[in-house]
Amino acid sequence: MPAVATSVVRKQIASGETEPLYALVGGDDTEKSAVAAEFAEMVDEGLRAFNVERMYGGEMKVNDLVDSASTLPMMVPRRVVIVFEAEKLFIPKRESKAADEELQRLEEFLDAPAGHTTIVFLCGALDMRRRAVKRLMSKAQVVNCGVIENEADAERWVKVRAAREGINLDPATPRALVARTGLDIVRIRKGLERLSLYAMGQTTITPDDVKQAVPAGPEAHADFGIANAIQRNDVREALREVARSLDAGMVPFFILGQLRIAAHRLPARRVKPAVEAVFRTDIALKSSGGDPRILIERLVVELCESRRA
Repeated sequence: MPAVATSVVRKQIASGETEPLYALVGGDDTEKSAVAAEFAEMVDEGLRAFNVERMYGGEMKVNDLVDSASTLPMMVPRRVVIVFEAEKLFIPKRESKAADEELQRLEEFLDAPAGHTTIVFLCGALDMRRRAVKRLMSKAQVVNCGVIENEADAERWVKVRAAREGINLDPATPRALVARTGLDIVRIRKGLERLSLYAMGQTTITPDDVKQAVPAGPEAHADFGIANAIQRNDVREALREVARSLDAGMVPFFILGQLRIAAHRLPARRVKPAVEAVFRTDIALKSSGGDPRILIERLVVELCESRRA
């Protein structure tokens, strides 16, 4: 079955119309746990003790899963069963006839899961050669956690996470945060954490708070950073962006690439001298012709002066 985005799954959760089987995959364990928690929250808090069960793949038998999934929900439409370390359920500790029979029962269960239960498998590394794993991938909704497809998906993620954690955001703040971090979910999560600490005590977190608290990531610079500041002829902001980038560990040659973009955006009669200035800086950086920070800052000032002229 084709992988589905976390944004699609969250819509299913919000509507209460979930599928019987989900496989949460990907290297971001934090995000997998967060998505699993959202499945549990489909059930009212007072009824979770009866309708939400958490199991561990290394400490259970297939019959335990079957029994839990077969239990009827109490005063809610669906039960939720969450299986942590699910890969251990699909990979036997040792090869044996009993292990083969266990996997056969697992495959039979995946072919016909209980209709009144949503089962969420949190998967680590899976051996895709195994028949039971292939059956899971074909029968379950496969959710690649930690992958953000586009800016709109990232903004939805920020809004959902902020709401879960009781963080009040200005309507423009999610877009400002994504512009700052790019589409890397780890950067987005850390950016939101930095914002919540920076703006502690405030009633609302604003785009200005984002600008002050969250360092810009490489992807953000590609679309919203240094080149755009020069486009606005804002030398102070451009220098501030350069400082943040260098302090965050960005290599000078990446920044130089953004300055090359800025040079080509200048008025036509200024493009040639601006590109030549970028070229000179490139040679100076490669030949150790000065402190990289000073060389980059000097070029930024020169490009802003070119736009002013």
